[in-house]
This record gives sequence, C-alpha cells and structure tokens, in this order.
Amino acid sequence: MRTKHIKPPAATQKPRVNVVTLGCSKNIHDSEVLMGQLRGNSMPVVHEASHVQADDIVVINTCGFIDNAKQESIDTILQYSALKEEGKVGKVIVTGCLSERYKPDLEAEIPNVDAYFGTNDLQALLGTLGADYKHELLGERMLTTPSHFAYFKIAEGCNRPCSFCAIPLMRGKHVSKSMESLVMEAQHLAKNGTKELILIAQDLTYYGLDLYGKRNLADLLRRLSDVDGIEWIRLQYAYPSGFPMDVLEVMKERANICNYLDMPLQHISDNMLRSMRRGITKQKTLDLIHAIRDYVPDIALRTTLICGYPGETERDFEELQQWVADTRFDRLGCFTYSHEEKTHAHSLVDDIPETVKAYRVEEIMEIQQGISYDINQTRIGNTYKVLVDKVEGEYFVGRTEYDSPEVDNEVLVRAANQYVTPGRFAQVCIDRAEDFDLYGTIVK
Repeated sequence: MRTKHIKPPAATQKPRVNVVTLGCSKNIHDSEVLMGQLRGNSMPVVHEASHVQADDIVVINTCGFIDNAKQESIDTILQYSALKEEGKVGKVIVTGCLSERYKPDLEAEIPNVDAYFGTNDLQALLGTLGADYKHELLGERMLTTPSHFAYFKIAEGCNRPCSFCAIPLMRGKHVSKSMESLVMEAQHLAKNGTKELILIAQDLTYYGLDLYGKRNLADLLRRLSDVDGIEWIRLQYAYPSGFPMDVLEVMKERANICNYLDMPLQHISDNMLRSMRRGITKQKTLDLIHAIRDYVPDIALRTTLICGYPGETERDFEELQQWVADTRFDRLGCFTYSHEEKTHAHSLVDDIPETVKAYRVEEIMEIQQGISYDINQTRIGNTYKVLVDKVEGEYFVGRTEYDSPEVDNEVLVRAANQYVTPGRFAQVCIDRAEDFDLYGTIVK
C-alpha cells in the first residue's frame, strides 16, 4: 500500500511593516534603526511604500518640533487612521516626537490608532510588533538614504536652555553614544558601501561631556576618520556657545573631514540672543565666526535663523539683515518663530503677526540668494570632487564637500555625453552657476 504524502501547512506570513518618517534627519536615523531591528527579526519591512496592503502595520515616526511639522504629523496619522477604518491597512502605530509630547491628547482625539510610543520606547514598540530587541544588531540599520551616505547620530537629547525649543521635552537630556559603538557602526556602514557620514545630534559640540568628562568631538572625528572606506565626514548642528576649537584642528589635518560646518545661530541682536537664552552675545558670535574662518579659510559655513521671535523690533530685524549681508554665509536657512507650549518663550507674548514673520523670512532669504549667486560665480572654471547622488531628468546630480543633501547647493552634469555611477565620486569642472546650482563637466 502506497503511503500518502501529506503536505505540511504553509508557514504563516508575517504582516508587512510600513514605516513612514516625518521630520528631521534624527527621525530618519531612528526609523532606520527600527527597520534594521525588524529585518533582524525576519519581518518584512518597507519604508514609505507607494501602495498600502490590507494587512500592513503602518508605523508613523512623527515630528513635534514646530506648528507646520506637528500639523503634517497629525494629518498623516489621520490619513492612515482613515485607511484603517476602510480596511485598507491592518494596524496604525504612532511613535516619535509628537507622540512623546502629546500622547494623552492624541489618544483622546484619535483613539483608533492601535498604540502610541515615545522617542525612547524602541524595545516596547518592537514587542508590540512581535519582534525582539537584538543587542547584536547594535549599529546596524536599514538605510532609507542612498547607500553611499548616511545620517550618523552621535548623541540623543539636549541640555541647552534655548527658550524657543521643545526638543528637551521630547528627546530628554543629552546622552552621548560611546566611541566604540560609533566606530563599530561606521565600520559596518563602510562595509556596505557608505562613503559619507553626516554627523548629527541636537548639539554635536556637547559630545563626550557626559561620558568622558570633556568635549570629545575632536577625538571622535579622528577615530571615525580612520575607518576604511569613509571618504567624507560632515558636521551638522554645532552649537556656538562653548564651541571646541580643536575640532577645526582635526578638520585641517584630516582630508576626509569636509570643510563644512552647520552652526544654527538663530539671531544676532543681543536683545534677541538674551531672550532666546542662547548663552552668547553678538560680539562673541562675530569673534567666533572670524576665528573659524581664520583657522579654516576654505570652510563652508551654514546657519539657520529665526524671524518673528517675541519682541523682535524693526531695529532687531534690520540688525539681523545687515549682519547676514556682511557675514556672507555660504549656506543659510530661515524660519518663522513657532510659539511652543511648555517652552520658556511660551510665557512671552507672541506679538509678531504671521504675515510680518513671513515677510522677514523672505527678506533674509532674498539677501542670501544674492550672496549664494555671487559665491557660485567664483566657482566657475574650478574643478571639485563631487559625490554623485542620483540621476534626475537629463542630469547627474551631486554635491561638493561644501554641501549637505536636501538643504544645500547641487552640482548638475548633463548625462547625454557623460556617465558616472551614482554613489561614486567624480572630478567636475564648473562651467556655469546659478543662485543655488552649479553646472559642470566631468574631467576625470
């Protein structure tokens, strides 16, 4: 008698986790860590899938920094909550800054979300998804950026008392990651093709004070610079007060540390700096910028500014305009003030109309547009090392060491007669320049 073969039951397919990321590069990093853990648990995971599935578990990593970002996060939660009601997705889970800051309100207002988690609840979030937190995956991530560059978070939280900022409410006090863990993470990224590390934190310059008893960013840079395969290291979010000048020594001595520094200065009027609780004066700011440029003459300085902070007079604003025109930052962003609950500035009267705030931002950015055009004209005829990020339309699109992705200038190379693989470097001679774009030809 022939034995009948019985087919074993098929393994149950785990639902797909679709991670949606809102906000800044710190959130991008956190989403990548979450997805790396899920992948390590053999769970299907995607980032911002173009098509939803009926059994999807959607995890929304929210931003709660300013009004526009909060509204975008709420709109996204409502969008996926509606899809859940319609049976088009299985579950909706919310995490990140907005959830950390407003969890009780969100639970009351949008109750059909399955769970809310804060910024430091990774293990609990994984447990809800049916995954274990795997310590052996420390430093491993599922990149959402092109593999040749990665946002590299060296610390969490912030100890600064800035009056307008809600970050400490959402992210807690400053906590540095150990050098050993960061070097390990950099090595892992380099083995997988990452060439550029973009160092991020709420305040890079505070790095090490909690772990090593001193500002240790310079030592960390040396160790990261030694990692094989890392060709560019870029510094974002440096705080001006107490800036460690030894960082500039490392920048000069190591070729793979970009001559680039992102230092949000927010304002220049002493009246505003004092009310903002920035811990620095106008004169000290001017001296610092001069010292930085004197020490690294080829450095590209990026800053961000706030317009319309409570009590900002016409005189304060005119002082800001003149300073921007005189200082000639290489890169600059400007934002309207957002009146945030539970911050020190919330006790002040938000007395600048939104139309005036927006007008002042436009005025600053018009000044900067002219500065950027003038600086870019000086690039014509020079050859630069360019990291090619992508192909877009008729052009290869890349960046020099003076530019971060998404926020800074781009270099465009016509693709019709030349080719370079995205993710690789090319020497590009600049032929033409506009306000925020350079056009060039590959020379080798």
